[in-house]
Amino acid sequence: MSRPPATQYSITLQVSLDNSPGVLGHLATAIGDAGGNIYAIDSFVAKGELLDRDLVVNCKSVEHQTEVVEAVQNTPGVVLRGWWDRTFRMHEGGKIEVLSLFPVGDQQDLSMAYTPGVARICNAIAAEEALADEYTIRKNTVAIVTDGSAVLGLGKIGAKAAMPVMEGKALLFKEFGGVDAFPICLDVSTPEEIIETVIRLAPTFGGINLEDIAAPGAFQVEEALKAALDIPIFHDDQHGTAVVVLAALQNALRITGKELKELSIVISGVGAAGVAIGKILLGAGATNIVGVDVEGAVYKGRAGLNRWTQAFAESTNPEGKQGRISDVIHGADVFIGVSAPDVLTQDDIRAMNPDPIVFAMANPDPEIRPELTEGLVRVLGTGRSDYPNQINNVLAFPGMFRGALDARATAITENMKLAAAKAIAESVSDDDLCETFIIPSVFDKTVSTKVAAAVADAARNEGVCRS
Repeated sequence: MSRPPATQYSITLQVSLDNSPGVLGHLATAIGDAGGNIYAIDSFVAKGELLDRDLVVNCKSVEHQTEVVEAVQNTPGVVLRGWWDRTFRMHEGGKIEVLSLFPVGDQQDLSMAYTPGVARICNAIAAEEALADEYTIRKNTVAIVTDGSAVLGLGKIGAKAAMPVMEGKALLFKEFGGVDAFPICLDVSTPEEIIETVIRLAPTFGGINLEDIAAPGAFQVEEALKAALDIPIFHDDQHGTAVVVLAALQNALRITGKELKELSIVISGVGAAGVAIGKILLGAGATNIVGVDVEGAVYKGRAGLNRWTQAFAESTNPEGKQGRISDVIHGADVFIGVSAPDVLTQDDIRAMNPDPIVFAMANPDPEIRPELTEGLVRVLGTGRSDYPNQINNVLAFPGMFRGALDARATAITENMKLAAAKAIAESVSDDDLCETFIIPSVFDKTVSTKVAAAVADAARNEGVCRS
């Protein structure tokens, strides 16, 4: 199935057109015939016999961008003055910067911000280390830590290549949670090196967001850092995903009228995200979950499982099912995919119980193309923004860290995650709830505020906060 034009491949075209009837129409037709979709016309300047315009055109791929450009160049009465890839242009020089909170305009300002006045603050913290949480950036700063070993759908691309994703994460932290986050991309080879490095960096930060670290190393890193440090440690690929999945599922159940404890759930992918989803669903009341990886169903006693997937096996698959997805999905109510494209078929969905719920979240290509599920599912969710019900971590992590920092929490607990999921789910009103709107928009900034409040309350109720 052909991929439609999309914003991530959009280009800006700077063109000069003959100021005569029909030229603009010919240009639009040429772009359309080449498969491009005109998204916007940014400016209009009439200069005598010429019209200068900037057009934004969505394309399908890098190769398709070239085809659209050539179509414009071959249009009579049109001169292409220049063009650029809008996504690459956005990333030029990076996406974040450091800004000062106070101006340093004279000697008095300098003497307080730096020497000699800063020595008073240093001495105060040396005498009472907890003051660092009040009088330094540590109060509101999170490290986004990765080794680049499992980036998005890109895999092991390395620390430098992972930086644009981590910068984007920092942008979202600030935009949706008011949290100052900074990318820490580590050139390391082992989980032990990540652990050692983060422990040494920890005095600078009020929290650690682990990102795009391959399993099982991700489990090892999180476990060790939680034991060693007294600040929130959160692996977003695991727990951010799990929180939003639970929220989406809770609202899908409001539509179907089913109960979580009665569901048969199949999870495709038993890596970091799949294990965390299973854990949070069990904590919320699920009783029948079957995980499936590339070797088939995960069950107690299966050979080759690591410590973390073994724990998953012992708490799931109560009937000991074995085989591939097509073998275990018969009679399932829910399919949750955090795995790979095209692992779910229409026949698989037909074998599920009535009113099936399918969350096909592999990116950029889901476990089944949404178009293939029409008429087969009651509720569909994906990880993509171009379909309804985008199950996106940005609904969780900014508000969760905002709440944890505000409460001066020393950890992010399971109850804090459950509170976050409940806050996200309740952000969709009864009037708005429907099959195509089970999860709030990622651009609804009230969601992070609600999540922050719920997480902070949960932290205080559990007593995991500094005084």
